[in-house]
Amino acid sequence: MVTVVLMHSPFLGPSSMRPLADELASEGVAVLLVDLQMTVNEAPVHQRLIGAFADALQDAGVPGPLVLVGHSGAGPLLPAFADALELDVAGLVFLDSDLPTPGRAWRETVDPALVSQVKASVRDGRLPRWDRWFDSDPLRLVPAGLREEMRDEAPEVPWEFLKEQRPSVEWSGPCGYVLLSPVYEDAAVRAEGLGWPVERVEAHHLAAATSPSSVAAAVKSVVSRL
Repeated sequence: MVTVVLMHSPFLGPSSMRPLADELASEGVAVLLVDLQMTVNEAPVHQRLIGAFADALQDAGVPGPLVLVGHSGAGPLLPAFADALELDVAGLVFLDSDLPTPGRAWRETVDPALVSQVKASVRDGRLPRWDRWFDSDPLRLVPAGLREEMRDEAPEVPWEFLKEQRPSVEWSGPCGYVLLSPVYEDAAVRAEGLGWPVERVEAHHLAAATSPSSVAAAVKSVVSRL
């Protein structure tokens, strides 16, 4: 049986994925939720993230094979996460995220208007919390108690992180995609074009926190087809 390893967005904390982890565990899935919060506070963020991830897996002592599931900003880093491990990685699942862009920085892959908007909000070299990037609070969709936990965990990431080139690591193994929001429809279509198993959940970007049963079903379906 594979172990499903969940990675939260670098712009959020593990509470954003905990309901999904709990749901998968309740359904008999071997699951590990990795906490990467403290690795995004200082540059170089990619290097710190990947090193902390590898250390966390070693400390957890989980056996292979593994399926790595990355939400949002963790998705493009999945090949680098897999490459850092000595364990058998059976596949990667992108959860409402962009696909990998090795050697390119975040600011090179998104709408220039968003880059300008985010850059204008930088203070003392740091970004505001993710929920403050938008005109409408994305955390409003999350129940109050969990919402405040997610807000408290959200880090002020260095602006340098969005300028850092993503690791130039290729992955040739199985991949799958779970779409939660219309924002990433293009990524899901590209995944289908590559022949990956794709599941769509009619929800929103934070559905792993608010609709864990639906997201768990989609993740399990994709994992079973890797």
